[in-house]
Amino acid sequence: MSAAPGSETSGDGVSVEIALTADPELFGSMARLVPQLSTSADPLTAYELEGIIESPATTLFVARDPGHDIVGALTLAVFRAPTGVRAWIEDVVVDESVRGAGIGSALVEAAITEARRAEARTVDLTSRPDRTDANRLYQRLGFEHRETNVYRLNLRA
Repeated sequence: MSAAPGSETSGDGVSVEIALTADPELFGSMARLVPQLSTSADPLTAYELEGIIESPATTLFVARDPGHDIVGALTLAVFRAPTGVRAWIEDVVVDESVRGAGIGSALVEAAITEARRAEARTVDLTSRPDRTDANRLYQRLGFEHRETNVYRLNLRA
């Protein structure tokens, strides 16, 4: 998998990079990670993964451990709305075998840096209340809980 120039490495040896190609390594890693995020999600196809990488609206970040294995991922969507450029973080996942090692933080910080580079006004994300560790992480990184209603219309029901 090719990485974008300027990938970041943290003090604990974790590196975060932007995925540029949907090669077999990335596809296999995503096949392992996505079920840890959602048991109801359909398996990601190679075509769908390529679509995420090639879309100008989305950036797929991956985290690698010191052995260079992919151990986490995050998708950042950046789009222009009438009120300005907005960014949205989706599908943050860290392999359960390495959670608590700062990988989620490194992924989110890389996404925030990219959102700033894109001149986004805000970065939003949602997290289920039962994901207490993730919610603490987001608050520690400066995200504020908003009093809002989130609505969803299920188009596949």
